[in-house]
Amino acid sequence: MLYTQEYIRETEATRVRVLSEALPYIQKFAGRTVVVKYGGAAMKDSNLKEQVIRDIVFLACVGVRPVLIHGGGPEINSWLGKLGIEPQFKNGLRVTDAATMDVVEMVLVGRVNKELVSGINYAGGNAVGLCGKDGNLFVARPEGQEGIGFVGEVSTVDVRLVESLVNSGYIPVVSSVAADDTGQAYNINADTVAGAIAAALEAEKLILLTDTPGVLKDPKDPSSLIRQLDIQQSRQLIESGVVSGGMIPKVNGCVRSLAQGVRAAHIIDGRIPHALLLEIFTDEGIGSMIVASEFTN
Repeated sequence: MLYTQEYIRETEATRVRVLSEALPYIQKFAGRTVVVKYGGAAMKDSNLKEQVIRDIVFLACVGVRPVLIHGGGPEINSWLGKLGIEPQFKNGLRVTDAATMDVVEMVLVGRVNKELVSGINYAGGNAVGLCGKDGNLFVARPEGQEGIGFVGEVSTVDVRLVESLVNSGYIPVVSSVAADDTGQAYNINADTVAGAIAAALEAEKLILLTDTPGVLKDPKDPSSLIRQLDIQQSRQLIESGVVSGGMIPKVNGCVRSLAQGVRAAHIIDGRIPHALLLEIFTDEGIGSMIVASEFTN
């Protein structure tokens, strides 16, 4: 019994110490906008999903202004399989013909988005689900590569709707589907969307949850994590092939957002429980931080 009481006291003391150490970060980021791109294993694993949702609600409760952008690749693949459509990828982007586009829109906007909204609301937040079509939040144009179908780039961004929601205490949850000027729906890489929205909001941070520890010198060696790099180094890593495949749109999204005023971009491992809070509220952080050259030490 005595052991149990001591254990409880020790656990409570640890909890209080952690909260106390987080105070300077809470003070620093209160009132600031943080754009989080959510995907990968953290979206597939129900325990991780619950923790990401709790982290988002925690951020909102301590005065940070979170905006959540999501993809939904695994769920899209699952539904394509049910309909007998073979998923295809080219240069890290999903090949999206008309039939695939219908599935992408139904899954991302109708299912994944509303599931996240419901989860955040259940955890005590106030979430509102959006896609690019809502209030012309972002408008698409063709990405431009041959043979990838209705894969888009972000043409224009109008964040007035998101700002209005955030100012009213809501957490916007945004899926990466948008229409072009003719009304044709496009699938846009969620990392690209997150970068564009973070830039338009002049966010304090852009955080991408991924299935890797961050940017690695050697993609096969998790210990080769690059903890901090600038725009120029990021571009060199893409040119040299160190950053490849699905990591290219992530790093490019970060670089574009930094060039347009976002203070810092983070690529972190969403497989680690409470990765978001570890990155924002601890000295060490857990992933790669990309900064514009003028902000490097």
